Amino acid sequence: QMSEQQKTSQSPLSWFRGVYLPPALHPLNKTFVKGGEWEDIDSTQEKRRAFLQDFCKKHNSRKKLQTHLVHLVSRIYVEDRHKVLYCEVPKAGCSNWKRVLMVLNGLAASANNISHDDVHYGKHLRKLDSYDLKGIYTRLNMYTKFIFVRDPMERLVSAFRDKFEHPNSYYHPVFGKAIIKKYRHNADDEALKTGSGVKFKEFIQYLLDSHRPIGMDIHWEQVSKLCYPCLINYDFIGKFETLEEDANYFLQLVGAPADLKFPKFKDRHSSDERTSPEVVRQYLKELSKEERQLTYDFYYLDYLMFNYTS
Repeated sequence: QMSEQQKTSQSPLSWFRGVYLPPALHPLNKTFVKGGEWEDIDSTQEKRRAFLQDFCKKHNSRKKLQTHLVHLVSRIYVEDRHKVLYCEVPKAGCSNWKRVLMVLNGLAASANNISHDDVHYGKHLRKLDSYDLKGIYTRLNMYTKFIFVRDPMERLVSAFRDKFEHPNSYYHPVFGKAIIKKYRHNADDEALKTGSGVKFKEFIQYLLDSHRPIGMDIHWEQVSKLCYPCLINYDFIGKFETLEEDANYFLQLVGAPADLKFPKFKDRHSSDERTSPEVVRQYLKELSKEERQLTYDFYYLDYLMFNYTS
């Protein structure tokens, strides 16, 4: 038996071999699933997992990521009662997923009356990086790991609309100011002072700039860098495009209470039209052909891993 001290002092790569070489896929435990209505969703699920697995085999030719395990799991939420791990991808149903996790964990009676602020700033749910190494490792190996993703352009436009087209006391002064200052020639004093009114084209210039005036943000970071899908083996891959049926199937898989259904409501700015492919097309028109291509390239891995077509 190694002491904790020795274990921790070794390079995390040797101790966490399981994480770096994804184990063969666990078959999902389907004991809780009742009725044949889920067959299509289940076969879609198996296809998505096989597709990602294939992609990772091809593209991950033994490249060891020199990233510490704690960083790899920093976006993963833990729900110990039903033994699930959820990697949060913003703008792909994450607020409602956190509400559901709070209900699963016994922190709330219903998902329908938890406020947005309570979900995101309430510190009710633990993240995986708050456990010690053994706690992280055990959960990664034993729990059902799931992720929900979304078409990269839809996710990007949705994030832009949410953060820059509505008053926001963080994104305007922090990101808006820096973006306007660097990319808007002859910006007026008001814009420079408030950081409000960033245009989509300016936002994209910031996104594609290797010398960004301000760092990345989880709302537009690539899923490949938020959740590391080739290093952490997700048992279930949901898509925003089929959010409700995927979510409700997943809840059955993990033995959630029968009356718990995934909430249907749009979390913020509920009067706005949802970011649909049509809405995305309008925004992309503001970009040059080259900017569009570079934006697709930026999300290249997300397109490939999750079988989205640009």
